Amino acid sequence: MENFNLENVPPEQLERVLANIAAIKQQRAVENKLASYKPYDRQRQFHEAGASHRERLLMAGNQLGKTLAGAMETAMHATGRYPEWWQGRRFDKPTVSWVAGTTGETVRDTVQRMLIGRPGAEGTGAIPKDAIAQLVPARGIPDLLDGIRVRHESGGISTIGIKSYLRGRESFQGETLDFLWFDEEPPPDVYFEALTRTNVSQGPIWLTFTPLTGVSTVVKRYLIEPSPDRHVTTMTIDDVGHFSESERAQIIDSYPEHEREARTRGVPTMGSGRIFTTSEEKLLVDPFEIPTHWLRWGGCDFGWTHYAAFCELAWDRDLDIIYLVRTLRLKEQTPIEHAQAIRPWRLLWAWPRDGKRATLEGAGVPLMSQYADAGLDMMHEHAQFEDGGVSVEAGLMEMADRMRGGRWKVFKGQNDSWLEEYRLYHRDADGRVVAENDDAISASRYGLMMRRHARVAGWKSRFYGPLEYSKLGIV
Repeated sequence: MENFNLENVPPEQLERVLANIAAIKQQRAVENKLASYKPYDRQRQFHEAGASHRERLLMAGNQLGKTLAGAMETAMHATGRYPEWWQGRRFDKPTVSWVAGTTGETVRDTVQRMLIGRPGAEGTGAIPKDAIAQLVPARGIPDLLDGIRVRHESGGISTIGIKSYLRGRESFQGETLDFLWFDEEPPPDVYFEALTRTNVSQGPIWLTFTPLTGVSTVVKRYLIEPSPDRHVTTMTIDDVGHFSESERAQIIDSYPEHEREARTRGVPTMGSGRIFTTSEEKLLVDPFEIPTHWLRWGGCDFGWTHYAAFCELAWDRDLDIIYLVRTLRLKEQTPIEHAQAIRPWRLLWAWPRDGKRATLEGAGVPLMSQYADAGLDMMHEHAQFEDGGVSVEAGLMEMADRMRGGRWKVFKGQNDSWLEEYRLYHRDADGRVVAENDDAISASRYGLMMRRHARVAGWKSRFYGPLEYSKLGIV
């Protein structure tokens, strides 16, 4: 084989040899899908969060790749085969893990299929065929496995147990695990019992599901009970590349309206508690160059442990439409670092009332002054309506009214963090706004309140620029 050369192959055999080579390459690709896994940006964000967060949720619409992401990460940890781009959690030894789903049948048809392939085609899933050491059959359900033994790069054997929620909390007792994957939302007692299995190792636990049951106990844990141990990634139909524009539209239209946001964007049904109810299809527009006569300005919300958020807005006064041009969120960075990031936007900035607050980190200097000293052009007063009011409810209702009337638009691809907050912004059972994970929303609301002070783009550079005397008739 070392001396094999296609030039030595007789012409009448060359076509057959090339076909055989192509077939071998295709077979190898089918039997090692892990090697060719190239995640979308949202999937990659989900994986990378595993390096710093013990509990993770990938909340996505149907058929967008959430189960694929869960299966690929399971395969990586079980085999120890990590791609060059990988920045998530790593295991350098064989692992003990569980994967779980709603029923035995659904686990077989989703999780198990994604891991090893369909019955009769074992080795065509996320786990490479040459890494599968043993498939342990389960009893009672045809083709369902009880477990998978996987060869790890270190030389040992990893084990993957396969579970279903139907067997209840008791079936999730006893074992000590390195990691655990839930595909589809588990009952609370199952979730917390399984989480206990990773207490010793402090290993990761992750969920991949479409939130069709609304804000359940488990969803609430991730969305409403913030913790540095937990991370949420949302993935919508716009975040994936395996559907064309026409296919996306057809898929969206195929679902009943009350399920559309959950099935295509992974947005849990908030019922009457959701503050903004306008569908994203009505908000999103393709980016375009802002006309020079439109007003442009920014809104910011200060933060350290929670996000500091910065939004650029543009106002078409002729049609009274406000466009959210772009959003940036930053955590645990100083005003100087914030200013360095957004100074190139060259905007006049609306800021919240707490900008008057002096901070120890700023040696007693008010926050707004710290940003001004760092080179940002801050408005002369904090965000307020023309009558001096600062009502949060009034601002939110004006935003919602503009959305419903087509007078609030959002540029695609440049406001993902704002959209994340938009999808989950809600009221509690008593009707109060839940003021969590709302930094970008607040920044845009401050901007809306202060649009009367906005200027056309580049107004300051033109006003303060050098005079061209020849145009003034002065030689």
